[in-house]
Amino acid sequence: MSWFESLILGLVQGLTEFLPISSSAHLRLTAAFAGWHDPGAAFTAITQIGTEAAVLIYFRKDIARIISTWTRSLYTKSLRSEQDAKMGWLVIVGSIPIGVLGITLKDHIEGPFRDLRLIATTLIVMGIVLGIADRLAARDEEGGRHRAIRERKTLRELGVKDGLIFGLCQAMALVPGVSRSGATISGGLLLGFTREAAARYSFLLAIPAVLASGAFELKEVAENPGHISWGPTIFATVVAFFVGYAVIAWFMKFITTKSFMPFVIYRILLGILLFVLVGAGVLSPHAGESGG
Repeated sequence: MSWFESLILGLVQGLTEFLPISSSAHLRLTAAFAGWHDPGAAFTAITQIGTEAAVLIYFRKDIARIISTWTRSLYTKSLRSEQDAKMGWLVIVGSIPIGVLGITLKDHIEGPFRDLRLIATTLIVMGIVLGIADRLAARDEEGGRHRAIRERKTLRELGVKDGLIFGLCQAMALVPGVSRSGATISGGLLLGFTREAAARYSFLLAIPAVLASGAFELKEVAENPGHISWGPTIFATVVAFFVGYAVIAWFMKFITTKSFMPFVIYRILLGILLFVLVGAGVLSPHAGESGG
């Protein structure tokens, strides 16, 4: 991997990680369109550590409060009813599905799941799901001639069942094209939560999963150091951190007043374009892969 490739891929990772359009799909597609080798699941997992570091800093006060309260609640019974203590447990519970499936489907994540036809399908299908979820949220918030405005749930109303459903939605993002934020936010909206609540829990829920995935890949790379270019990968991770932080700040403001429909339209059009290019033979379904 060249330094120029790492710069572009770092920018792509930072720009797309927190938007509901799938960073893993865009890393894969950027390489395919540019004629580069697929950066691979290891590169994706490691650069995600950079964007997750941006989450840790952006939500540092929330995270510090949750960790502190949750830890103290282990030996102070009166704190167990506190919202922050409950949130600590809910992040743990919500992380279980992706932990189990991530280990179980590891070989598929690094192989068949990176087929461009599958990515095109998930871009379109999850785009439609996000569009439906967004429309239901807008209907509740705006009301209508024959409908009263319906108040949506906040994180204070998040329960264990909701956490597991969020977790299952997050686990779907193991398939490139689904989008971690897109799947969890869609799930949250369908469960009746506000856009902000769904996005905030989505970002908090991603922390253990992404850091664990990155650590696992670092261990794998340490055992087989020839499979990754360390300098460019670290550079891409740093680029992803700075760009990702700016995107989080923008996105959290955007969702308070705007619809997700621009992302829905983008996903569907990109998926259709991908199908057309593969169908016309312009792109191979395995473009960029070793031997593809």
